[in-house]
Amino acid sequence: MLRFMPVGDSMTIGSAGEHTWRYRLWQHLCSAYGGPFTLVGPRETLHDPSTDAPTSHAYADPEFPRAHLAGWGEGWCHMAPLIGDAVRSSRADVLLVSLGLIDLGFYTNAEQTADNVRAFVAEARAARPKVRMAVMPVIRNIRVDADETFAEQVGRFNTLLGETLADLDTAASPLLFVPPPATYDFHVDTYDGTHPNESGEHKIAGAFAEAMWHVWSLGGPYKPS
Repeated sequence: MLRFMPVGDSMTIGSAGEHTWRYRLWQHLCSAYGGPFTLVGPRETLHDPSTDAPTSHAYADPEFPRAHLAGWGEGWCHMAPLIGDAVRSSRADVLLVSLGLIDLGFYTNAEQTADNVRAFVAEARAARPKVRMAVMPVIRNIRVDADETFAEQVGRFNTLLGETLADLDTAASPLLFVPPPATYDFHVDTYDGTHPNESGEHKIAGAFAEAMWHVWSLGGPYKPS
């Protein structure tokens, strides 16, 4: 059984009534991966806008393994202290990570965020030495488009992220830099400038799927269903 753990912020946890990109990737792997697999993690809920809390189970389609480690307003700085226990308890084999927007927006600069990436990797490996990690950089959103200083920090962090993953990559515990979706456009692929709509969910899921297929020969080409 191959165990995937989605790790992320509001773009990964999703809101009440959504499918989430986690669901889209699960759909893809059901047809493209040739063996047993599941999604794991210590959480299952969606963010509920009415309570501003992760209390909703109202998935657009709840019939999939909904486990994850994602939270509205959480970043590398929040997940680094949690990832060891989460990996250990779930016995995760592959981490699918999309973080950074929150860190750079509210907590840390690019260099400090890259330090938290290193801490995250170390904690995950301490819990499971052969864990694999597929990591997506920060995707362009409405704030990146409007705030030049923030945009510079995002660009700097994405460069540091690639360098950090390359530096820490090992044969036993490979780290994969997932190129962001080439056609992703926050004007059409989000419902508010940041959070993915249906097309955005497919593009994020597709980016993870294509990277794992091309580099790790895991799964197959992404075909939205």
